[in-house]
Amino acid sequence: MKQENTIPYSPYIPFFKDVADYNVAFGHLYPYQFMDWKTEVLSWKESCYLHAGLNPPMPARITGPDALTLFRDHCINDFSRFSVGASKHAVMCNYKGNVMADGMLLRTEDNAFVSYFLSPYLEYITSRGNYDVNIEDLTGKSFLFQLGGPLSLKILEAATQESLSDIKFIWHRTVHIYGGELPPTGIAVRIFRLGVAGTLAYEVHGDIKDAPLVYQALMAAGQPFNLVRLGMRAYGMNHTENGFAQAFIHFLPAWAQDEDFMDYLNGKYDALLAKLPGSAGVDITRRYFNPIDLGWGHMITFDHDFIGRAALEVAMQQQAKKIVTLEWYADDIKDIYASYFESGESFEFMEFPANPIWTTQSSIVVADEVQIDNRSIGISSGRIYSFYYRRMISLAVIETEYAIEGTTLEVIWGNPGKRQKKIRAKVSRFPYLTLPRNRDIDTKALP
Repeated sequence: MKQENTIPYSPYIPFFKDVADYNVAFGHLYPYQFMDWKTEVLSWKESCYLHAGLNPPMPARITGPDALTLFRDHCINDFSRFSVGASKHAVMCNYKGNVMADGMLLRTEDNAFVSYFLSPYLEYITSRGNYDVNIEDLTGKSFLFQLGGPLSLKILEAATQESLSDIKFIWHRTVHIYGGELPPTGIAVRIFRLGVAGTLAYEVHGDIKDAPLVYQALMAAGQPFNLVRLGMRAYGMNHTENGFAQAFIHFLPAWAQDEDFMDYLNGKYDALLAKLPGSAGVDITRRYFNPIDLGWGHMITFDHDFIGRAALEVAMQQQAKKIVTLEWYADDIKDIYASYFESGESFEFMEFPANPIWTTQSSIVVADEVQIDNRSIGISSGRIYSFYYRRMISLAVIETEYAIEGTTLEVIWGNPGKRQKKIRAKVSRFPYLTLPRNRDIDTKALP
């Protein structure tokens, strides 16, 4: 009898007997929900969550005398100041100026960097250039845990037994973590102050052999602070409130615009890129954007040559599109659900509380047409129901002329060929989150 292939459980966290709801994330099983989604989504506003679902985060260690030159040649960022202990949201574009890769780049030593989510494009551009660098794939060698919420610092200080208030936003340093079944001398980890949910948040990086024990130690340290384990469902919802456009949730990297890169991928991501749901249709280019469209124009520095510079100089002058928050009208949403209690064709079902984004490979962009006076002006993506604000919201990249708070637009709900509904949506504050944001919090002043 032939044995069926099985999907392995996550090697990064302990197995939880109390969890029955799993999905496939990055090639292994990870809890989709630990408890009810409402408790999980409130965690980054009221307490703290612990999330391990981004493993492996496409980690790579880049070393060598040309490492910084490699990044200068391909990133929009300013590298005139980049100290050990600092990090950057590195963004790489193609010659059209569209985003090909974005992720975090940490400087750990003078000629050593660690990147997250820049692969596989990072390896591709390295293979095509004459750079004296070495790239080590850290997949299966390292872990990344996230703690997000107002109590995240207290939990980490309990686990590390030291003050971490000196770590500024997007800075990092090495500490030791204690507790649980870890040795009395502790385990060395890197604490990185970062979080896409917007509120105070940190990441814990370390060696994969220590991952389950570190996770347990963090759980123990967080118990007095009502630490919440976060599943993949709720995690996929925390970018939209914060106004952070996430690849494969809000937009697609423009990989297919580079035939050589697609050949380099050798079909590995073809199935993922072929899934294009939403009323915006199957034109994949509608899901491509440049950094200015996504709200990252302030990161671009034109003091050095980099791939895409010429196109971005033009785009910076034009400012043709802008990213906004859309707040959907509740009465129009109700019509979607009411159609299931009426005769005739129903509208396409609106998954609650958010668009389903996770696939067996990664996540997926549900892109909906945004119109005004029956004319297309952009797309909406990353739709979620915010339980905290009791509103359905999404991010949208639209023509700048209409990106004025209070403007009423229409989102077309339903795939082409299906029954569609025009849902009114108001341009709202961006970001939607009204709580103190991580980058602005003075942790030394916290009680």
